[in-house]
Amino acid sequence: MTAFLKDLSKFYGTGERNQAGQTLEEFLEGYDSYKYQTPSCTADAVIFSSAEPLTKELRGLKLLLVKRSNHPSIGFWALPGGFVDMEENLEASAKRELLEETGIGGLPMEQIGAYGNYDRDPRTRVITTAYMALIQGREPEPAAGDDAADAVWCELELEEIRCGADSGAEDMSGTGQQEDRAEVRTYRLTVKNPKKDLDTHALVERKMHPGLIREESFAVKDGGMIAVDHAAIIVQALTILQERCGK
Repeated sequence: MTAFLKDLSKFYGTGERNQAGQTLEEFLEGYDSYKYQTPSCTADAVIFSSAEPLTKELRGLKLLLVKRSNHPSIGFWALPGGFVDMEENLEASAKRELLEETGIGGLPMEQIGAYGNYDRDPRTRVITTAYMALIQGREPEPAAGDDAADAVWCELELEEIRCGADSGAEDMSGTGQQEDRAEVRTYRLTVKNPKKDLDTHALVERKMHPGLIREESFAVKDGGMIAVDHAAIIVQALTILQERCGK
């Protein structure tokens, strides 16, 4: 196959040949990109709006959601997002999908995480990169497009309903000692839009390991009418805002 990129100048290294005696061009000519199964990549955007300056309680915060018009999760509500093009950076993909599905663009975005459980999409292995943006002041009116059946601003509530330690901590180091127990918090996320007859709840579990390296995960326990693992992404974004507003 020919090289994926036209400009190879960044990839010559020391310019020597590999163990098979190949130059970079010769190596790329014989490289089979289909030798291994590879995941597909998507980008999803958590778009908030707030008419007033935010406090830790996040009162008045709204969330932009789209209604899925096709399988999987048809009829459920989801974050704006979609597949990354081959010659497109992740952030550009998130912004493009947002514009195509809601008509809203020009927002600065922050990457907040990646979600890649193997069973998150029935079509193929899909890994998504999540982004977050905040609109201060009056939110623009969304216009559903592309594969979105609808696009709406929703009211939000986030309630922490449980906090404790993970009793199932295992020895992961091979030393025979139990790892530090993770702190586990369970959140109830409520999403509402009375005009669309939308009133759904999701339960999301947040697991945090203490220490200098802070392993953290968000997992959906009950997604309600929110597609796939998007409730977990939303809760992660909300906790980031809470922590920043609390400083």
